[in-house]
Amino acid sequence: MSWMTAAGALLVGFLSGALSGAVGVGGAVVSTPGIRALGVPPIVAVGTTLPAILPSAATGSLNYARARLIDYRVAAIIAVAGGFASVGGAITSDYVGGRILMFITAALVGENSIRMARDARRLRRAAEEDSAAVASESADEQSISLATPPPVWLVAVIGLLAGFISGLLGVGGGVVMVPAFYRILKMPVKQTVATSLLVVGILAIPGSVVHSYLGHIDFRIAGLLALGVVPGAFVGSRFTVRTDEIRLRIVVATVLAVIALGYIAGEIRSILAG
Repeated sequence: MSWMTAAGALLVGFLSGALSGAVGVGGAVVSTPGIRALGVPPIVAVGTTLPAILPSAATGSLNYARARLIDYRVAAIIAVAGGFASVGGAITSDYVGGRILMFITAALVGENSIRMARDARRLRRAAEEDSAAVASESADEQSISLATPPPVWLVAVIGLLAGFISGLLGVGGGVVMVPAFYRILKMPVKQTVATSLLVVGILAIPGSVVHSYLGHIDFRIAGLLALGVVPGAFVGSRFTVRTDEIRLRIVVATVLAVIALGYIAGEIRSILAG
């Protein structure tokens, strides 16, 4: 491995850690295409990013735990349901390319990006008209999340889908959980990001084991990614804890839009190249 490849892997790790820590979607949406650009084969790029998710998820989750932003009930249900699905997704990755799923995921993420941006604009307009109204709305959102726990079956369904996507595509499952927590479970944005990041780390474990067994992991690249993600996740999670709700919604919406466009562009390029 050349020093340029090693330096590139460290940089990719830092950027993916910052993204996962700040937005809770799992930094593999950056690290997978990033290490592909370094010459790593496609299926190895999918598997190699999963073990590198673990240190970033642990680092960011510690910050969120201190700030008491994690919904442990939701995290536990999704971890159980998603853990089994992650194994199935990893096994499936050995047989299918997952192109259709990538397009579906991109559409889901893009649609939720638009809705979150609209919510941010609505809250900003309300803040300009009456700051008290914003405070009341934020309090209402928090009370909905805490006082009305979502049904177990609904959380489990989200976990199954997130786990399968995590194992199949190596993206951590956050691209499913962040929109689902926010839109379906009606969780506040900070709690959404914090809870998603914790589960992303948990779901990466069974997927990593299966991908390792199948020979899909380059542990040299994974180790370099892991070294970079820890400081990145610390910076990203600190940003989210200290950022106000409206600005955070705009940041999350923007990142989700970029992810969706990146998925679509990557798949179109793959089709044209093939």
